[in-house]
Amino acid sequence: MTLVEKTLKGQSFDDALTTTTPDGVTIQPLYTAKDGVAVARDLRIRDAERPWDLRVRAAHPDPARTVKDLLTDLENGAASVLLQLDPSGKNGIAVGSPDDLAKALSGVLLDLAPVALDAGFMGPKAADWLGALAKAAPNAPLGFHLDPLTAFMQAGGSPGPIESHVFNAATVATRLAATYAKASLFLATGRAVHEAGGSNVEELAAMTAAALAYAKALTRSGLSTEDAFGRIVLGVSLDGEYFTGVAKIRAAKAMWARLTEACGVSVPAKIEARSSRRMLAKADAWTNLLRLTSAGFAGAVGGADAIVLDAFTDAIGLPTAFARRQARNTQLVLMEESNLGRVADPAGGAWYLDSLTDQLARTAWNGFQAIEAAGGIIKALESGYVASGVAKTRAAQDVAYADKTRKILGVTIFPNADDKPPEVETPDPAAFAVAGPDVRLPGPDSKCQALTPIRFAAAFEGA
Repeated sequence: MTLVEKTLKGQSFDDALTTTTPDGVTIQPLYTAKDGVAVARDLRIRDAERPWDLRVRAAHPDPARTVKDLLTDLENGAASVLLQLDPSGKNGIAVGSPDDLAKALSGVLLDLAPVALDAGFMGPKAADWLGALAKAAPNAPLGFHLDPLTAFMQAGGSPGPIESHVFNAATVATRLAATYAKASLFLATGRAVHEAGGSNVEELAAMTAAALAYAKALTRSGLSTEDAFGRIVLGVSLDGEYFTGVAKIRAAKAMWARLTEACGVSVPAKIEARSSRRMLAKADAWTNLLRLTSAGFAGAVGGADAIVLDAFTDAIGLPTAFARRQARNTQLVLMEESNLGRVADPAGGAWYLDSLTDQLARTAWNGFQAIEAAGGIIKALESGYVASGVAKTRAAQDVAYADKTRKILGVTIFPNADDKPPEVETPDPAAFAVAGPDVRLPGPDSKCQALTPIRFAAAFEGA
């Protein structure tokens, strides 16, 4: 230690060599065997050729353009698709009817290429439409991804009581479950918390609370506890900090194991990992390729079942064919050339990663218990409990970026003076807008403090 103190030249050990994450976890410069903790490992055998589901997202307002993009993706390495739906065309594909959805999926073989939905409060309607399209393929591995709680968090309200939306979604899901034995029903995620600037533990706590709320709704609708948990997919957000991302996915699995055990069942976690949008930059957008590659690395090493990487231009506009190819090929390189899926839980046994996984899981579990003590995820949202915590975390991160304790490549450090923005698609949403179904349910609207998505780089880009 004398030599260390001499090298530090008066700085304290903690100030010079340790790092504290937004979660309050202290990262040491070196870990030894005494730091090792017992972390449950997911050692299920993975397909050597396709260790995870390479999933691509589609959000172009034109359904005809969407299917063209999807077929290109599926013919060139993608395994499944995620459809972001919005009848107005502003934030997704302009789909407002079964015919619109059929147009967006024309030529896609639903029994071979899993199709997942992101439809907000329109989720139950969209699930029925997708179910109707797949009626000739009862074994189709569909992802209905019903998730009214995320829509509620992002919008700051719901058209009718949010409890009714959750129960309505569960009723539709239970009916569809009888036909589609391999379909997943709900997506439980803390993505809204993450994208609003929340910490990893706040995201994991919200994810776990949402999973419990959805499982309860499914059992009320008639599914067994085991089947209810078995039909839920966990959603995890990944940014460019790959060690933390690996630990977060492993922590999500640990929390799921503890939750299901407490409910008397044993069901393995199914995880869909999506790249973070808050980490993307408009300035020198090419640097986003590094961030997205790191996110994909974390998803693969952490053991995600499906990984969705955004296009590197998504902070600017909709992706061109080139940007979509980059998003797809990033995963293909990680999978087929880097061989990241050939070892089950490669992080297991690493003192640092096991310690970080354990700390994230324990702290997030305490956060989950606090949400349940506040009355559950819905009450915690309505009271502002969740939003107030996220606001404090975001404010602290804003300060860290402002004083360059945390840095953004190409924005706060090494800015590119000759930055030339890449090309993007700029369609007019109004040209494709359609009338959507009425998603209002009887009763008064529910309200909560909206968790508005942010980008940390925006404060330094002048936009």
